[in-house]
Amino acid sequence: MKSKVYFIDLRAKQKLNLFTKLKNLLENCKLDNVVKNKALIAVKLHFGEDGNLSYIHPRLVRCMLDIIKEKGGQPYLTDTNSLYVGSRCNAVCHLKTAYKNGFGFPMQDTPVIIADGLRGADACCVEVNLKHFKSVDLGLQATQADAMVCLSHFKAHELTGIGGAIKNVGMGLASRSGKLSIHSRVTPYVQKECIKCGTCIPYCPAGAISFAGPDKQAWIDTELCLGCGQCLISCPDNYIKIRWDESVQNIQEKICEYAYGLLVQKKMPSIFVNFVTNITPECDCYGHSDASIVPDIGILASYDIIAIDQASADLVNKAQGLTGTALKGAFKSGADKFKAVYPNIDWRIQLDYGEKLGLGTRSYKLIKLTD
Repeated sequence: MKSKVYFIDLRAKQKLNLFTKLKNLLENCKLDNVVKNKALIAVKLHFGEDGNLSYIHPRLVRCMLDIIKEKGGQPYLTDTNSLYVGSRCNAVCHLKTAYKNGFGFPMQDTPVIIADGLRGADACCVEVNLKHFKSVDLGLQATQADAMVCLSHFKAHELTGIGGAIKNVGMGLASRSGKLSIHSRVTPYVQKECIKCGTCIPYCPAGAISFAGPDKQAWIDTELCLGCGQCLISCPDNYIKIRWDESVQNIQEKICEYAYGLLVQKKMPSIFVNFVTNITPECDCYGHSDASIVPDIGILASYDIIAIDQASADLVNKAQGLTGTALKGAFKSGADKFKAVYPNIDWRIQLDYGEKLGLGTRSYKLIKLTD
C-alpha cells in the first residue's frame, strides 16, 4: 500500500500566506493523531552550526509550535550534541548557538532541551538486534517524550547523499557514543602534536587514556576504550580525532538502525515534516551555507519516514538544476542531482534498508494541497 505524503508549494498571496498553508498541511495530515492534550512533544530540529544560514526559518518553526500548542501539546525543541568540536559540541555551546540562530525563547516561546545532556553522555540504550548493532544509544530526553514532530531541512549530504528525516532521526538523535559508532569502526586517536596537558584523562570513564604513547604523549588503549567520545571534546587544542573509516553503505544502514530503535522499538508516535527549501549541497553542520542546487520546492508531511524522504528526493530530481552552484551536471528535470554532486554515493541505500527494517515504504502517493 502506498503511503500518503502531503505537499504544499511556496506560492502565497495576501489572503493565503505560508503560515496558513502550513497549518492546512498539518490539518490534512491529521496532526491530532500524534499531538494529544498535555502530551510532551519532542520537536526534533537541527539548529544550524554557527555561521550557517540554511536551516529551517525560525518563524516557520514558531508556526509549527503554535499549532502544537493549540492542540494542547507541550512542545520542546530538541537535538543532540555534535560529535565533532564545533559550536554545538556540548549543551552550553549548543544552547548559545540555538539562541543565536533564533530558536527557543523569546522567538518561539518554547524551551530548548539538549537530548543527550551537558556533554552528550545522557543516553537511553535500546535493544535492536540488527545487522550492525545489538543496541543503540539514543538521546535520553528525546526517548522520554510522549510523541515526536520531526522537522527536517531536506538537502544533499556529503556522507549519505541526501539528508532528510531518516538522517535527522537516526543520526540526529544518537548520543555522542552513538554518533561515534555510526561514523567509525575503531577508537579515536591522539595526534602527535599533543602537548601533554592531561586534560583528557579525567574525562575518560574507562581509564583508557594515559601518557604511554610515543614521547609520553596521551595515548588511547583500544582494549579499554568504550567509544563514548568524551575525549573528543575534552581536548582544549582539538588533538584527539575521529577515524572517519566507515563505508557509505554502513553509515546509511547504521543510521536506519538508530531510527529503528526510536520509531519501532520505543514505538515513538511521530510525524515527519520536510522543508525542501535551500537545497544546499552540504549538511547544516558546516559553519557556512553554499548556494542551493535547485529552486525552492515546498513543504511535505507524512507519517512514513521512508516515503517522505523518497518523495522529497524525487521532487528535487524533477526540478531544473541551477548553474553556478555545486551542481556540475544533471541540470535537466529527472536527472539525479544528488549523484551529480556526490558521484560515489548511492543515496538510495538508506531508503532500501529502512524499508527492509519496516520503517516505511518507498511507494507513496503525493497529495498536493490546492489553494
